[in-house]
Amino acid sequence: MSRTEVPAQTGPTTAPVVAPPVGAQARWQSRRRRPGMVAVAVACIAACAVGNYWYWTQNGQRQPVIELARDVPAGSVIKDSDLREASVALDPSMRVVGVQQREEVVGMRAVSALQSGALLHPRQVTRSTLVRSGEQLVGIALKPGQLPDSALRPGDTVQVVFTGDDPAAAAAKDAAGPASVQARVVRVGAARESTGERVVDVAVPRAQGGKLAAQAASGDVALAVNGAGG
Repeated sequence: MSRTEVPAQTGPTTAPVVAPPVGAQARWQSRRRRPGMVAVAVACIAACAVGNYWYWTQNGQRQPVIELARDVPAGSVIKDSDLREASVALDPSMRVVGVQQREEVVGMRAVSALQSGALLHPRQVTRSTLVRSGEQLVGIALKPGQLPDSALRPGDTVQVVFTGDDPAAAAAKDAAGPASVQARVVRVGAARESTGERVVDVAVPRAQGGKLAAQAASGDVALAVNGAGG
């Protein structure tokens, strides 16, 4: 029996290309993307850390303090409704009234005019009635024309003039002019919208307090403001 031989092939041969399994290709692509994802994650963590630090520095040093909810005239008794709480970042050198002192402040008097929205300083309030020893406090209701149009301030020295029904006749009886009392302004009330009338509290010597109160009750008074130095 004869054998048929297959002639040997000469020349280069091309091996078939075998594609990698689908799963292996996906894992390879995943490994390629992983460094980029790690970089993004690191950047996000860093951004969060910076944000948290900024928030802490901006809010962690804030303090609850007292703020004026409305204007308070000088000499007025401070009410609870005049105050409100605020949270602010303060310089360590600043002295303000904290919220824990709110009950202590209510009932005290404003030493100077307090503006709405301002923080309250301890020296702006006092428990004193602003009336000195040997003085009396008298409230005088004055209409426009009975006091200067210029603003009055606590501490101003004034002359309360007794006008009477006829100022000219009163002046004629006394060559020195109409009777008057030297006083010091303690508080200036707000003008009433309907009449423009306002109450001015003045401190006068005790011996003249009763006389001035009686005259003020009749409305026969006027206010003259003394210049600097009396």
